[in-house]
Amino acid sequence: MGRRKHDIFDESMVLNNLTYRQYLNRLTELAISMFEWKNLPDTVDERYLELHLFETGCMVYFKDEVIGDLCLDCIVNGRLDVYGNPLLRRAYSGYNNYQKLLKYNNSVIIWNNYLHGNSILDVEMFARRLYNIDRIIDINANAQKTPVLLQGSEKQRLTLLNLYKEYDGNAPFIFGDKNLDINALKALSTNAPYVCDKLYQLKTQIWNEALTYLGISNINIQKKERLITDEVTRNQGGTIASRYSRLETRRQAVKKINEMFGTNIEVNYREDFQQVGDDNQPEDPGADTIGGAGNE
Repeated sequence: MGRRKHDIFDESMVLNNLTYRQYLNRLTELAISMFEWKNLPDTVDERYLELHLFETGCMVYFKDEVIGDLCLDCIVNGRLDVYGNPLLRRAYSGYNNYQKLLKYNNSVIIWNNYLHGNSILDVEMFARRLYNIDRIIDINANAQKTPVLLQGSEKQRLTLLNLYKEYDGNAPFIFGDKNLDINALKALSTNAPYVCDKLYQLKTQIWNEALTYLGISNINIQKKERLITDEVTRNQGGTIASRYSRLETRRQAVKKINEMFGTNIEVNYREDFQQVGDDNQPEDPGADTIGGAGNE
């Protein structure tokens, strides 16, 4: 019995971890796919750049005499200027022993946001909240089952098991011996309230909060009636503000890179993400609600 409890606990922990990893991977994929870089040199990997900005918060762009232009992880230390920007920075690759000490006049630091921090900590927080709600939904849905209690002697075990197999197999009728005690079959009710629908609404709200943090358009308003266009527009304000911090730090870095190395690099918010919320706008310019034309 103790072993069975241990197995159930282990199975639950595995499912918890899988659910958490699923949400973390989904949000990470969105986070590192939001920005579109154009005209990057072949020696600069866009995926590596965005993934490591997401994880560490900063990268450094420089020119290697042999390889060419590179953008790698960096350690900032040493003297700072009057605004707290590092004058020295060390570029390195976590996949080999490559290291290079750089200065402010031969390299450009790319920050992930104005706080000079990463995004992974916030995404992990949202992933934990989402997986927790998901598992509560599973538990609540499972609690709606009506288990059957079979009560009898050891001699009746086989008879009762065969009866249950017929019951579980949706048999139209079940034959029982005249000596069968009908009271041996009992249905147990957990009396657990059904709240999956409310929990799903909460999960949707948390997911939309995560999208807003990432700067992805969404309808983060839970209403049964139709949404007024102004409500949708106001809701997008937080989305645009979240988008601005990370986009501007990248643009500022790109401007310095182009001036220092003679490149023509561009970075923008990916158009596909900008248009996510377009379908939420009224088709009729004169309509003032989402989901229908005008007030009825």
